[in-house]
Formats: sequence, structure tokens, C-alpha cells
Amino acid sequence: MKVMDKKITFGIIVGTRDFFNPKLAQDGRVQLEKQLKKLGYDHVILPAKATEHSAIETYAHAKQCADLFQSRRKDIDGVIVVLPNFGDELGVVETLNLARLDVPVMVQACNDQLDNVGVFGRRDAFCGKISVCNNLYQYDIPFTDTTEHTCDLDSKAFAQDLDRFARICRTVRGLRTARIGAIGARPAAFQTVRFSEKLLQESGITVVPVDLSDIFARTEKLNAKTTSIKDKLAEITAYGSIPNCIPKDHVLRQAKFSVAVDNWMAENECVASAIQCWTSMQENFGCASCLSMSLMGENHMPSACEVDVAGTVSMYALLLASGKIPGFLDWNNNYGHEKDKCVCTHCSNFPKSFMGRDIEISTLDLLGETLGKDNCFGAIKGHVAAGDMTYFRISTDDTRGMIKGYVGQGQFTDDPFDMDGGIAVCKVDHLRELLAHICQNGYEHHVAMARSFCADVLDEAISKYMGWDLYWHV
Repeated sequence: MKVMDKKITFGIIVGTRDFFNPKLAQDGRVQLEKQLKKLGYDHVILPAKATEHSAIETYAHAKQCADLFQSRRKDIDGVIVVLPNFGDELGVVETLNLARLDVPVMVQACNDQLDNVGVFGRRDAFCGKISVCNNLYQYDIPFTDTTEHTCDLDSKAFAQDLDRFARICRTVRGLRTARIGAIGARPAAFQTVRFSEKLLQESGITVVPVDLSDIFARTEKLNAKTTSIKDKLAEITAYGSIPNCIPKDHVLRQAKFSVAVDNWMAENECVASAIQCWTSMQENFGCASCLSMSLMGENHMPSACEVDVAGTVSMYALLLASGKIPGFLDWNNNYGHEKDKCVCTHCSNFPKSFMGRDIEISTLDLLGETLGKDNCFGAIKGHVAAGDMTYFRISTDDTRGMIKGYVGQGQFTDDPFDMDGGIAVCKVDHLRELLAHICQNGYEHHVAMARSFCADVLDEAISKYMGWDLYWHV
């Protein structure tokens, strides 16, 4: 099952402390389970009758809950700590310490009501949360805070916190189990995209290489009359407009290449890929790989150019964090004399959803002049529609033994730009400072982008839970 298809499952710790009315914890548990069900999340929690007040208070309770969490560790994406009253800090931290799930944790505390702070109504969760977080800090357990220090379990604010936390959990789980296909060798002219498999593996990301000749051989064995090829041709025809001047055998060649790559990706359980898109594809096989990459991206399997594996990981992280299909672009051109605008392009392999409008499937323009247009069918052409945008890039800094990255937000604009390929005119505040950071820190010219705002999710997932060095540009 793809991570994007998995229903998010939370482990639940409801805290309570014997000085406070235990009914607050019991009611809080009911409210939380109702909210999770309403929002479509699964959860793992001790049965209500397993402990005296249906909550976690003692070390014995912690052991019970930890045992349950360990038995469901394959299902649990993150843990939510809820404090309907002050809560017992040791019950919470010992549960997490014993379970050792190594998943994101979120801490919530409930609001007191001004008209109900007597002996039986007061919660003091405002204070209890600080004590719980102090213990998490002592045990070196990273955690995510809610937007407000205290909030109601049935509030819109907490629902938004749950959505954000779910995407953080999905990003962390997805990255820690990712298998990335490296299809072909890095083009010799692109030394900029070198990367460290070992540093990626240290974070749980496996790179699965295959020679491009193996994919070509698989392609040649495919029969044009098989169902898989016919289905792929139908998918391509429905995907975008193809000029009448494009020979049908060029489209067939692209369809066979797509099926061969799809089959190899499935066999190796890869979730994303990076492909040697030029010049071997054009010179030895007679088509571009862009369309095949675009189709995979549209199917939640991002694909990056020039075997830029770190770029692929960046795309996949954006997909996990945003739920939106990402694109892969170059920081490519200035936009006149406007300091906070630039043009990001590729030949391109932009997925249709990333483009945000109808596309044309044609031949590479710039490379076509050199390699021959007959060898260059498969480019996705069009102007990216206006809208919100998050950009993200990681790089394996081998000499420093670290993975680093940058993230930020901006806008796609409808400003015209008369150049071929996939075009995205972008507005980024303080763009000069961002470009200086990119240049001074040795980043690649490639960047991943998605059509939404999700920098906060990536910052939390990447910095806090993946442990990578991240610069957030604002």
C-alpha cells in the first residue's frame, strides 16, 4: 500500500491526575474519539475499562499502553497526548519511553471555562502541559505543539492541528521507508546532481539503481497488442493534446517505455524515480522520457530529471506534506527587472495536475534542435496556472556528512513569458536573499514545487523528526 493511500492512525494517550475530577478525562476521551472518527482518522487506545478512569496515570498504566502500542507499531503513524486535566507527566513520558515507536508526538491540553473552575470543574491542563513537555524534553522525545497552548477537543483549531499533524506523520513515515528508483546513469554534464546513497540510507531512504539499457531491453520485448500497451496509449491520448504532425509510432514508443518503467517500479516497490532523461534516451531510444515521468507523477509517483535522486526525495516529501502533486523545475530566468519574480522551467515533465490547466504533449524544443525532433517526442508544454506554491529542496552534503535543505512559499503568477516548454512565473518575497543562500550553500539548480502552502509541515517533519538541517526562507 502506498503511504498516500494509507489511512492515518494515531496512538492515543489520555492523561489524568488523581487530584482532579477523573470524569474530565473520561469525557475528554469520548470527545477525542468522536472528533477522530468525524475527521476520518483511525486510532489505537487502551480499552476504556483497562484502567480505573479510562486514562493513563500510573507506571502500570504506562506499561499496558506501551505494550499495546508496540503490538500495533506497524499501524501507528503518530501519537497524540491529550490532557483533559493536569495529567500525570510520568504516565505520559513512560508510555512513550517504553513503547519506543520513534514516531511524531503531539501534545494537546484542554481549556478551562471561566464559569467552571471550582474543585470539580477545574482542569489546570494549561499548567500540566508544561510539565508533560518538560519531561519529554528530559527524555529527548521530540514533540509537536498545538497552535494554541490550550484548546477545545471539538474546536476548529484542534481539527486543523490534527490535519497538520497527520501530514507531518505521513511525511516522516513516507521518507523513512522510501525506495527511490535511479533509472540510468547521471548525465556526465550534470555533476551538480551527485548525491550520497549512504546519507539517504541512514535516514531510511533506499536507492534502487537500474541501467537504462535494461529498461530499453524490457521495452523492446513488449507487444503493442497487449492490454497494458493499449491502456497506456488510451491514457496518453486522454492526458493532453498531441499535434497531428506527431507520428503514431512515436506515441507508441513512449507508451512502451512508460509500461516498462511502470513494471520495473512495481517489481522493486519504488515510490518515486529519477531518470537519465538526456541524451541517451533520445540518441539510443528515440524519444524523451518527460511524458512517462509526468504520468507517474500524476499517479503520486514523482519523477525527477537527470537522475537527481535528492531532487526526487524533495518531490516525494512535498507530495507527502501537501497531498498535492509536485513538479520539478529549474530556477531558470530573471523576470525583467522585478526583484521578487523569476521564471522556473523544465522541458518539461510537469504532471498535468501541477500545471493546473490543459497541456500539450509534443517534442522537446531546445534539445530537439540538437538531437533531432524525431527523437524528442514526449515533452509536456504549457504555462503553470496562478496559485499558491511551496518550494522545497534537499541536498546530501557529503563533505559535512549531513542532509540539508531549504523551504519557502510563494505564488505562481499569470505573467506572460514567451518561452517553450513548461513555464512557471514565480513570485517569492526576498528572492535575492534566497538565491544567495542557494548559491553560497552549494545547492543544485533544481527545485521541487507544489500547489499549496505546506512549509510549516515540512519544517516540523524535516527539522524535528528527520533531523536534517533546514533553512526556512521568509
